[in-house]
Amino acid sequence: MAKSRRTDVVLRLELLGIEPLIWRRIRVAPAVTFKRLHDILQLVMGWQDSHLHEFRAGELAIGMRDADDSPEDLQDENAWSLGKLLQTGVAEFDYLYDFGDDWEHRIIVEPATRGGAEGPSPLCLAGENACPPEDVGGPHGYAEFLHALADARDENHEQYLRWIGGVWDPRGFDLNRINRDLRAFEREGGR
Repeated sequence: MAKSRRTDVVLRLELLGIEPLIWRRIRVAPAVTFKRLHDILQLVMGWQDSHLHEFRAGELAIGMRDADDSPEDLQDENAWSLGKLLQTGVAEFDYLYDFGDDWEHRIIVEPATRGGAEGPSPLCLAGENACPPEDVGGPHGYAEFLHALADARDENHEQYLRWIGGVWDPRGFDLNRINRDLRAFEREGGR
């Protein structure tokens, strides 16, 4: 009897409001919960998981349920899988991270042939450009940050250099490091 193969899902994640575009292509299992997908997205983007988040697909909102503070229509991210959402016909949805800085990501479901739908997962297949530093102030703050770093005469230049630790490469993207982090994440059973 032939063993059935799991067909993974290939997602393209784009951080909106930033130029040049910051993006990642990842492969995940359709059974991944939205809580686990959030953890994976944090790793592949380079975020530090220190802020609230939410997924949106049209009117559907999926996120962290807090009995005292969650909107009634917010669906529990532990109860929804990616496959369940895809069964509704959704081919694109949003991931919002840090409701103060308002980092909006578009997630596009790509054809399985793009990047292959078989192999280890989760896996980052490709990407470009560094994720902005946490708490930089959203897209507008990031643009100011980059401008100040590029101009030694800018009044914030030295302050930003100290804040970021002296070096920042906005084009930095390390596929191998991201995948090592994903492997470690899987070995540890998630966060």
